[in-house]
Amino acid sequence: MDNKLYIYNTLHRKKELFVPLHAPHVGMYVCGPTVYGDPHLGHARPAITFDILFRYLKHLGYKVRYVRNITDVGHLENDADSGEDKIEKKARLEQLEPMEIAQYYSNRYHKAMEALNVLPPSIEPHASGHIPEQIEFVKKILEAGFAYESEGSVYFDVEKYDKKYHYGKLSGRNIDELLETTRMLEGQEEKRRSVDFALWKKASPEHIMRWKSPWSEGFPGWHLECSAMSTKYLGEEFDIHGGGMDLLFPHHECEISQSTAALGKESVRYWMHNNMITINGQKMGKSLGNFITLEEFFSGNHPLLSQAYEPMTVRFFILQAHYRSTVDFSNEALQASEKGLERLMEGYERLQKLIPSDTSSSDMSGLRLRCEEAMCDDLNTPIVIAHLFEAVKFINLVYDGKATVSAADLEELKDVFRLFVEDLLGLKKEDENFAKYEALKKAVDLLLEIRLEAKRNKDWATSDKIRDELTALGFEIKDTKDGFEWKI
Repeated sequence: MDNKLYIYNTLHRKKELFVPLHAPHVGMYVCGPTVYGDPHLGHARPAITFDILFRYLKHLGYKVRYVRNITDVGHLENDADSGEDKIEKKARLEQLEPMEIAQYYSNRYHKAMEALNVLPPSIEPHASGHIPEQIEFVKKILEAGFAYESEGSVYFDVEKYDKKYHYGKLSGRNIDELLETTRMLEGQEEKRRSVDFALWKKASPEHIMRWKSPWSEGFPGWHLECSAMSTKYLGEEFDIHGGGMDLLFPHHECEISQSTAALGKESVRYWMHNNMITINGQKMGKSLGNFITLEEFFSGNHPLLSQAYEPMTVRFFILQAHYRSTVDFSNEALQASEKGLERLMEGYERLQKLIPSDTSSSDMSGLRLRCEEAMCDDLNTPIVIAHLFEAVKFINLVYDGKATVSAADLEELKDVFRLFVEDLLGLKKEDENFAKYEALKKAVDLLLEIRLEAKRNKDWATSDKIRDELTALGFEIKDTKDGFEWKI
């Protein structure tokens, strides 16, 4: 632990030296997915960002307890305090139990994370499995005088809390402005102030997911689960809380308020937020309907995609930008990442084949230190990648016989590349099955292009033969106004 890690603390809006509460133990909590739909690129960024932090903390010698939750109680439609629960809505439409929906999409999320080489967390608690803890947390907030019961629901009293503490300290919001600008939504008349948020909601007759509580049969508010579960698994105070920038307000702001009200102190020492992925300048997300699922990236089956992208290309694309910067999606950017990753991995492969000489014609001794310094500077993965590309230039010169490397320098290069490429950046060789699928896809596309040309030339025999043979092999061919579509 000789390296001093500096991370950007959102709470204080500056880089700070990371000093854990109980060295060498680190407690880290990250908001995971709400499981009512397929994981998309917006889910990949926080998962990869905090996977890098998890890997690097362990590399520095810390024992890390990494908790990432699963929200399976669901969000309300407007993510405020009213509307239909999204998991219940999906269950009703598909005539399934809500937990069937949650399990199905949890499985798909885990499959996508595995493809992206995201390490599993130490603990992955589900909101639905911690209802008693959430009820106890509400009781503590009520006892402290910062919540009130209203018609079977319990709300957090933001104005009263702000008089003793500071509501808005994480996001920089002002309570007076919030009271003026936050509008009361339909069905929220039972709240004293429009800015107050639900800790417990009384369930309407049609609400499926409900639990008994001292106040009503109902369900916990969205923000409550993270306060209750982080406290259970990491204690009343822990080191790092992370998530996407879109969760900063209101979710994380409300978490701070709940935990401070219940425990009499703030729980989190360092708040970390990754920035968004955008499409044409707009945030990518389910609510805007402009998201591309990870499965669509891997298969190429989406109108905005010109091809399929291997999971490691998606991971590399995300790591090429600093986690606090916005990344705008485009096919051109992903194609550039694909070529860059291919160049890096080719260099890594060539490195294994180099034959040492008596001396080195270039000094590569500082590579490890430069990469470590970049990682310690708020996880600056783009700079790490740039340093590795510089080393690849030297590797290629040695491979082509235009430079030499000593045995000691060669072993050091191999060790540095193994550490940073595989262990810390989490990059690995292209999946063999993906490569085979890509080859198959190109072959089928080529056949169907030949079929299109045959149709233009009115060579119906060739056109029908290609279609019939592919259909017999299990392909479904569909002619469109722009050409064709196919699937197996």
